[in-house]
Amino acid sequence: MPKKLYKIEQGKVFCGVCGGIAEYLNLDHNIIRLLTVLIGVFSAFFPIFIAYIVMACILPFKSATF
Repeated sequence: MPKKLYKIEQGKVFCGVCGGIAEYLNLDHNIIRLLTVLIGVFSAFFPIFIAYIVMACILPFKSATF
C-alpha cells in the first residue's frame, strides 16, 4: 500500500497539516512543528504561511482517505 499525505484529526494543533507530514515521514509531530516554526522565522513567515494554508485547503483528512 503506497503512503499517502493527509491531515490528522486526533492531536492536531491548527489544521493537522504538520501532524500528517510527521506521520508520512515517521517522525515525531513536535519535530515537524518545530521545523515549521524555524523555517517560518528564518524566511520571514510568508512562504511557509502560504504553503501551510494551501496544504490545509488541499489535503484530505485521514478518516476520508482510509
